[in-house]
Amino acid sequence: MLVLGRLLLGAAFIFAGLRNIQNATFLTQLIAARGVPQARLALSAGIVLQIIAGALVIAGVWTAIACAVLLLFLVVATPMFHNFWDHRGPERASRINGFVGNVALGGGFLTLIAQSV
Repeated sequence: MLVLGRLLLGAAFIFAGLRNIQNATFLTQLIAARGVPQARLALSAGIVLQIIAGALVIAGVWTAIACAVLLLFLVVATPMFHNFWDHRGPERASRINGFVGNVALGGGFLTLIAQSV
């Protein structure tokens, strides 16, 4: 069960990182609009972080550190990309779902951190 849990959590971030490569132009503009300096560099760092930390979680190597890094990533990225408070209607519902999903991922990372220390 633990290996499957690590696989699912890590793979979600590897998939997201690879998907973000495909959407790099749009995401760079979105990050820049949020006032993040060096938006392209920030996006690139986030993608590398997602892929490497996701792989470490799957492998069970430096699990607590990888989970803590991804948890920090969620704390920064969630309000930036799932800002439901700025939206109405179906867009708001979609953003709320993303926000809640990221909170749940954070719970999974906290569980793995607690298990690995």
